[in-house]
Amino acid sequence: MELIPKRRLELVSGRSSPALAQEIARHLGVELGQANLREFANGEIHCRYGSSIRGADVFIIQTHCGPVNDSLMEQLIMIDAAKRASAKRITAVCPYYGYSRQDRKSTGREPITAKLVADMLSTAGADRVVSVDLHSGQIQGFFDVPFDHLTAAPVLEGYLKSEQAGDIVVVAPDAGRVKVAERYSQHLGADLALVHKVRPKGTTNTVEALQVVGDVEGRHCVVIDDMIDTAGTICAAAALLEKSGASEIWAMATHAVLSDPAVDRLKASPISRIVVTDTLPVAEDRYFDKLEVLSVAEIIASAIDGIFEDTSVSEIFGGENLA
Repeated sequence: MELIPKRRLELVSGRSSPALAQEIARHLGVELGQANLREFANGEIHCRYGSSIRGADVFIIQTHCGPVNDSLMEQLIMIDAAKRASAKRITAVCPYYGYSRQDRKSTGREPITAKLVADMLSTAGADRVVSVDLHSGQIQGFFDVPFDHLTAAPVLEGYLKSEQAGDIVVVAPDAGRVKVAERYSQHLGADLALVHKVRPKGTTNTVEALQVVGDVEGRHCVVIDDMIDTAGTICAAAALLEKSGASEIWAMATHAVLSDPAVDRLKASPISRIVVTDTLPVAEDRYFDKLEVLSVAEIIASAIDGIFEDTSVSEIFGGENLA
């Protein structure tokens, strides 16, 4: 007797970004499953799926927002519960990958925590991992399971085109972002500039912008970065661009971490518009006049659909989704 297995997609979400998960589900035309997450009196997290997921292709959405450790642990527990409930395949969808900046040893006696997180996801039972705009492309090599790297570039580029921002200069805020900024400039038919920065030895969240490489005088500059945390890099670059004669300055980033004192710095900066995506939820008290939030739900939904249907994910981005 020959049996034809039925394929079933189950989409579930942790508690870090329910609005994004609901939007992804809407694009896929499915209902979010019930993970029934709760906490014991001592803070331990408990998960029990509301219906059978045996044999299902389970996608667990959880962005690693603050408190990062709580979000990460919650996803690990959800993955373990799915594995023990006999899910056929488990995909961890992490729109923002926690600890991504700790991807190498910059000095002695330091951890490589991005690798530790990769090991934890795999050990918990994830068969595949999906994330958006990693801080460093080398993190993909930390995984022994398939990794799908998505990018918010189509959303951000689409915004620039819809706003008809003419004669723009795409600016990389540091050397690490040059490759990404160059890709934006090619797609937009724009010029490219670079801000040379240094981080004083022995400091964190402190940046000094030294020099602009490229013609920005009298031009509309768009600074492209992967994240805005304390906004030190973005604001230092913007101040230098203003000093170099830029007529208008926008900032665009995928991940809006917005740790203190980011909002105050951005408000006081010469940046006239800050555009981010919803890979991380933006708290109500973090919104201000300059800030605009775009959705990456459709991109993530397309990737989930491609994984479920065993079709190419890179084709969604024309093969240009490498970090």
